Amino acid sequence: MSRFWNPLIEQLEPYIPGEQLDDSSIIKLNTNENPFPPSPNVIAAIEEEARTKLQLYPSPAVDNLREEIGGCYGLKKEQVFIGNGSDEVLALSFMTFFEPGKAIKYPDITYSFYPVYAKLYQLDVEEVALEDDFTISPPSLFNAEGGVIFPNPNAPTSLYMELEAIEEILKNNPDQIVIVDEAYVDFAKASAASLIDSYPNLLVIQTLSKSRSLAGLRVGMAMGHKDLIDGLTRVKDSFNSYTIDRLAIAGAMEAFRDTAYFEKTRNEIIKTREYFRQELEKRDFHVLPSQANFVLASPAGIEAEKLFMELKQAGFLIRYFNKPKLENYLRISIGTKEQMTKLLHAIDYIIEK
Repeated sequence: MSRFWNPLIEQLEPYIPGEQLDDSSIIKLNTNENPFPPSPNVIAAIEEEARTKLQLYPSPAVDNLREEIGGCYGLKKEQVFIGNGSDEVLALSFMTFFEPGKAIKYPDITYSFYPVYAKLYQLDVEEVALEDDFTISPPSLFNAEGGVIFPNPNAPTSLYMELEAIEEILKNNPDQIVIVDEAYVDFAKASAASLIDSYPNLLVIQTLSKSRSLAGLRVGMAMGHKDLIDGLTRVKDSFNSYTIDRLAIAGAMEAFRDTAYFEKTRNEIIKTREYFRQELEKRDFHVLPSQANFVLASPAGIEAEKLFMELKQAGFLIRYFNKPKLENYLRISIGTKEQMTKLLHAIDYIIEK
């Protein structure tokens, strides 16, 4: 702590990411990373860009990538915003669309960066309680004073809200922004991006970190009405016009173009997720019906925190949240089938010993 800090800084409780250990012997299933490498086309594009163009600034408008993404979702490039990972896009969105003195709504169990942003920007918050089954009740997000934000699928619950329910939330907040954070939507049924042309108050935020294997490249995006994108751009350009570097742009372009590789790896993760869920249920774990690249599970025969600690000692990193309602649950990222099978063997050994 320094006497030169802004007093607000002392009050902040920064977001705590999943533990990162530089040890190749550890099976890391705690940060929802993709177990597969990026498309070979992505690597080739990055290498070519590095050889020929690093002496030049990147495009501040990122028009080519915006157009590529827009084409994937039936949108115009003017409806797409690019940022340095979806966390930056979220931070800029909080600043652009939420106003101090008008309470925003989000679930009480949700992505833990939201309360960090809210405190940083001195926003009022109305946390809405999840149902007993961890689902979000759409009416709880109606008539927000300052706007709404929620992940779909939710994190860390892994549960997906149908588009019809999202439409109800949009219709019941006609004069407020509704932000749907879709970090994991490619492992679920459908994106709310299909609703953008019908609802000018909808902003959809996604990332290339999960389904497109680019967590290390840092590319996120927002999609919405042109006026929303213009607002985000005004805020971004007030900080830094060059938020995305040339390597990130080149890699992201190819990640969207190589649809065959995307579908192959995405489907493999979904298949492994279902295998792992079934195996946990055979062991009497309570597993929520995930539509993400992770599961939230409550173990049988052992407390969640104890299993978390013993798995860490055995070389497996998963996530434990010591918070109300979650104290006996573990969030486990989906790795390769081989990794998940090894984890199951370790769980059996720990519980049976």
